[in-house]
Amino acid sequence: MESTGPTRRAALLGAAGALVIGAVGGCTRNPAPDLPRIVIATGPRGAVYREIGGAVAALLDDRLPESEVVTVETGASHDNLILLEEGRAHLGLANLDSVLEFGAEGSLISAVGRLYDSFVHLVVTADSPVWRLTDLEGLRVSVGTVNSGTEFTAEQLLDVTGVAPEVVRLNQADSAAALAAGGIDAMFSLTGLPTPAITDLAGENDLRLVDLGEAADLMAAVHPEAYFPATIPATTYTGVPACPTMSIPNLLLCRDDLPEDLVHLVADTVYTGAARMAEQRPEAAQINVRTGISTGVTPLHPGAERWYRENKPASEGPGPTEDEPAAPAHAD
Repeated sequence: MESTGPTRRAALLGAAGALVIGAVGGCTRNPAPDLPRIVIATGPRGAVYREIGGAVAALLDDRLPESEVVTVETGASHDNLILLEEGRAHLGLANLDSVLEFGAEGSLISAVGRLYDSFVHLVVTADSPVWRLTDLEGLRVSVGTVNSGTEFTAEQLLDVTGVAPEVVRLNQADSAAALAAGGIDAMFSLTGLPTPAITDLAGENDLRLVDLGEAADLMAAVHPEAYFPATIPATTYTGVPACPTMSIPNLLLCRDDLPEDLVHLVADTVYTGAARMAEQRPEAAQINVRTGISTGVTPLHPGAERWYRENKPASEGPGPTEDEPAAPAHAD
């Protein structure tokens, strides 16, 4: 894993670099708790997680000048959950279905809030014989890198539908390169819109997205808490028509034992800075206080819960109380 993102003081977190989370635990009442280093687990090259994680880090870097903000390149969702659970990251992004599979009971992880929705892409070249999911049978298909959200969701989809391709595990950028070179027949990508790897690929190649409408309905029936039928708009990628698929909410997660005031500041930074992030990353336009509390079964950190209570839009009444759970996740 290597560090990523635009922070002024970005640094490498080696595989053996352990964080002493206990040293920063407890709920202080300082406006900006003194945490020397904040580690954000993001995603691989060519993925939106890497870009959004870097944007969040840049905002926090401005708000916490005495802290070193560190972004870490990972395989994505499952890697990030592992790093959070093991205490080697303070913040991280993950898809809701990965969080549900990881298990909330006994977990040391809570939510800062929901950010945006990811969409399942099944990408092929324009001249591919693949027109539906079942056409993948026996073909070489990248399902994303190991421990990524793409890998988890693609495997869920293939398992539920019973389709059995020859599975290859490549990150977003390497999948795109392999598809262009004919090394694979198709690639899955679970990411926000647009994703850099597919944008670059579509700029140099004629592509199609495979219709996943029927599969999306099936997945929503089997796992209604995580999957929602959706459409990738025609304006997303150059020359690529609109395509039915499914979406999955993304959460910004944190360690339970982070100081309440620090997580309050993180929530404030992310949700008040969403417009600034959206100038560089279009999917950040989805980030808002109205949907932020919709984290499904994943509990909000007390610091985030306090921020939502203080900033809930007046038309919607007060936010959740300490005895009242956040609303379930819904598709935008």
